[in-house]
Amino acid sequence: MSATGRPLMPSATATSRRAAAGFSLLELMAALAIAGLVLALAVPSTMKLYENIRYRQAVRDVVTIFASARYAAVNSGRAQNVAVNPRERSLSFNGDVHRLPDSVTMTVHAARELNEDTVGIIRFYPEGGASGGGVDIESASGAGVSISIDWLLGSVSQATYAAR
Repeated sequence: MSATGRPLMPSATATSRRAAAGFSLLELMAALAIAGLVLALAVPSTMKLYENIRYRQAVRDVVTIFASARYAAVNSGRAQNVAVNPRERSLSFNGDVHRLPDSVTMTVHAARELNEDTVGIIRFYPEGGASGGGVDIESASGAGVSISIDWLLGSVSQATYAAR
């Protein structure tokens, strides 16, 4: 009851607010359709981003393994070999085998005298030089990186190339 003695009745605007408090089925369907469209566009680009990250990490790993082998050769005073198996997409150094992802392809260029069957050997010498050669790593999109080992200085460098 109010101060004047009249009973309190809800106003028309209060009643309409209570009726409009939820979402209609049409609004829910529109929101779900937009969310589905966003997911349909986001998932493929996320997978492409993930593969790109794995490819870049593979390149970094190969460069790191070669640099580590050169460092070990200079510090230990003994030649160090890195065995590169392109069929298995793997590199072996000091008993550790590192495998590259299935989404990349690998080609090795090494001195014929050092190679064993299908495995290319890149040797780093104690004075800092190397047998020379390199590895090409190509992503599924066709873009790639050519990693080269200088025979005189044993330095490791990389150059990208575009998709063919």
